[in-house]
Order: sequence, then structure tokens, then C-alpha cells
Amino acid sequence: MGQKSLLRISSDMRKKENLLNALISYGIKVLDDSSSKIQIEKGYTIEIESNGIYKLLGDGQVIAPFDDLDELCRFIMM
Repeated sequence: MGQKSLLRISSDMRKKENLLNALISYGIKVLDDSSSKIQIEKGYTIEIESNGIYKLLGDGQVIAPFDDLDELCRFIMM
């Protein structure tokens, strides 16, 4: 595996870890984080895109893209 691939994987893992930490700090229940998409309460799914955007999905449809974790978490809590 090349250096760029390892760096991308490491960056992706940090983004997912940051997202999970933010969800926990806001008290948002994570139902499944075993894949690239994170299932959370209220029927939402969050997908982390390669450009760093967090895509919030509901019933398979895109609700909104977020680049700020606090904004994403506040939206989920509404």
C-alpha cells in the first residue's frame, strides 16, 4: 500500500473518530458505526465524503451536507 493510500485511510479514520466524538458529546445515540455510513437515532445516517463533508441522510435521501460538526449535531437535535 502506498504512502498516499495510508495517509488517506488515516485521515478518513480521524474524520470518523471526530464525528463519533461529536455525536457522543451531544448525547446523540449511535446505532451502528461498523461501515462507512454511521447509523444514528431518529432514522438518520451520516456519510463522510472524501472532501470532508458530512452528508446527513434520512430514509436514503440527502437532507443536507455539513462541513461543521457542531452545526450537524445541533441540526440532528432539533
